[in-house]
Amino acid sequence: MNAAATLVIGATGTTGSRTAAQLVAAGHRVKAASRRATPLPGAQPVRFDWYDPATFADAVSGADRVYLVPPVGDPDPAVVMVPFLRQAREAGVRRAVLLSSSAVPEGGPAVGVVHRALPGLFDQWAVLRPSWFMQNFTGAHLHADSIRGDGVILTAAGSGRVGFVDADDIAAVAVHALTGDRAPDTDLVLTGPETLSHDDVAVILTEVTGRPVLHRHLSHEDMRERLAAMMSPKFVALLAGMDRAIAEGAEDRITDTVERLTGRPPHSFREVARRELTDAR
Repeated sequence: MNAAATLVIGATGTTGSRTAAQLVAAGHRVKAASRRATPLPGAQPVRFDWYDPATFADAVSGADRVYLVPPVGDPDPAVVMVPFLRQAREAGVRRAVLLSSSAVPEGGPAVGVVHRALPGLFDQWAVLRPSWFMQNFTGAHLHADSIRGDGVILTAAGSGRVGFVDADDIAAVAVHALTGDRAPDTDLVLTGPETLSHDDVAVILTEVTGRPVLHRHLSHEDMRERLAAMMSPKFVALLAGMDRAIAEGAEDRITDTVERLTGRPPHSFREVARRELTDAR
């Protein structure tokens, strides 16, 4: 068992909380990093803020591996992430696992720049490139908010299909990449077991919850206008462009990565919707 700690950045977030919980359940020491040092069962809370370098040293102290969730909504996260990663390496961190996106290749925009830098900073590394999260429809996300409030999903993705993936499955792969005898030393595209359109998602949500949900098709321009009040113009362009890419088929794929690395098949969206949106346990 690894005596040093695993630092989980974003430990209160969608994948970070699940990664921390699965590491703790497997008997690993975990430093759970968040802006408020929020306590998590079995983990050591530590304050961490990407935009406050004074929090870096305490976070990496005693850790030899790190799970990296980029700062949310930052169109150029490398500015704050790369200096942290250099400091982490100097402090003894030797393995880094980065959360990226299937829509962002190495060297691409935003976190793609960090992806490109990672192999030059650590001998042991992995980049997780999950498809869109199933939890976008069940948790804290614009889609989930509009579903709860108005019974609608608003996208400019048209009838494009996506291999939506469960955050629990992302965390399971993260744990494997962090604790396995050998780091993957590559990027890993993660999907669920099938591709679905947003129309399909609306049908499944309607069937599971018994509450009507519709997918409203927006134009690319309407989507940009909807997002403009919530985030920076650069990030608006990035997200709206991802919807356009979905419409053009960029996410219409499935991979065997989850099953190959965890030994079990990925969860379906219907399973996740039942687990997270009904009282069944």
